Amino acid sequence: MKAYRAAILRFDAQHQAVFDKDGLLVVGSDGTGTERILAVGAYDSLIENYVQVPLEHLPGRIIAPGFVDLHVHFPQIDVIGSPASGLLPWLENYTFPQEARFADAAHSADAAQFFLTELVRNGVTTALTFATSHPASVEAFFTEAARRRMRMICGKVLQDRHSPDGVRDDTVQGLVDTEALIQRWHGRGRLGYAITPRFAPSCSEAQLRGAGELAARYPDVWIQSHVAENKDEIAWARSLFPQSRSYLSVYDDFGLLRARAIYAHCIHFDDDDRALMRDTGAAAAVSPTSNLFLGSGFFDYSGADRVGFRYGLASDVGGGTSLSPFHTMLAAYCVGREGQTKTGLSLSPQQLWWQHTAGAAQALGLGGVVGNLQPGCEADFIVLDPRCTALMARRTGQAASLEELLFAMIVLGDDRLVARTVIAGAG
Repeated sequence: MKAYRAAILRFDAQHQAVFDKDGLLVVGSDGTGTERILAVGAYDSLIENYVQVPLEHLPGRIIAPGFVDLHVHFPQIDVIGSPASGLLPWLENYTFPQEARFADAAHSADAAQFFLTELVRNGVTTALTFATSHPASVEAFFTEAARRRMRMICGKVLQDRHSPDGVRDDTVQGLVDTEALIQRWHGRGRLGYAITPRFAPSCSEAQLRGAGELAARYPDVWIQSHVAENKDEIAWARSLFPQSRSYLSVYDDFGLLRARAIYAHCIHFDDDDRALMRDTGAAAAVSPTSNLFLGSGFFDYSGADRVGFRYGLASDVGGGTSLSPFHTMLAAYCVGREGQTKTGLSLSPQQLWWQHTAGAAQALGLGGVVGNLQPGCEADFIVLDPRCTALMARRTGQAASLEELLFAMIVLGDDRLVARTVIAGAG
């Protein structure tokens, strides 16, 4: 066991922040080799039970849950910040040429190492990640994530049509490769597999049908894709699948909407779409920096809450502009203020932080496992330094409430705020 003394941020069952200004966090093995949170709370009330446990005192620091990124493309780390007039030109001019390089195992390994290092530097301890259509990209990602003992979810992209040479896969072979990767990696250590149709227009009906059959055969794997991000994309999907009620319904028609299914964007929805998400247990990965950068639109928080389906925050790099959860939370706040019809929605700092930690974990079906610091959670957490810059120190030093403290870190924070990232109790 090991104990940490610092201010501690976590969330209760009602999604409310619990903050111990002088807290104690105790971590240790659960007997199976997994490091978990054994105890957490006020230092004065807990320390007498752990006086023999090695203690690390972190004065002035805040221990918080590791961030959970619900949607990110690790092969796109090298196209972040590429100019384009919109989603489809961005894919054609930057993304597909870059992803074609991931047929090479050495390139995939180099990118995976760099990407995961960047995640850790930014305090992200779990991510739902796209690879490319090449099995080598998945092998490289999982190999590196396993070495670091990280809880990561990834999948080989399925895209057998409307894609250029170099990234287009074969209908049958893509499904064969997917099943082989599931059997090799899913549930190995802290790793999970995600069946990954790129988006409906890039997949034939036969490939989508096969993906749905795999999802039925392996009900504990994840599913990830994109939906309703861009109006041109929606029109394209409707023309390709005229029998489906909506773009979202395409996935339902092929058995790809269920719990552990995460769909990025979900911007241009009607209430029937929202109800379909709710009723199937699927969740949305809200990607505000990407949506702003590509001019795609605004996620309707009010509509999602009114109908009641799950969602969480995502960076969506490389369409997204930063791996920093602080940049993502700030963009989500701006989207809430500017993107809602009629009146602006003011998302509270606690709501924003929850969406990128415990809420995102809940959307993945990993509530109580990651994204929080309650007893029983895996020991993935970050140590924040609210005095990491002169301006941050000046502003947080004057915070009169938890809301002010959290919001100042959201607005002013970046990777410098993350003094340390602990993975599986180590770091």
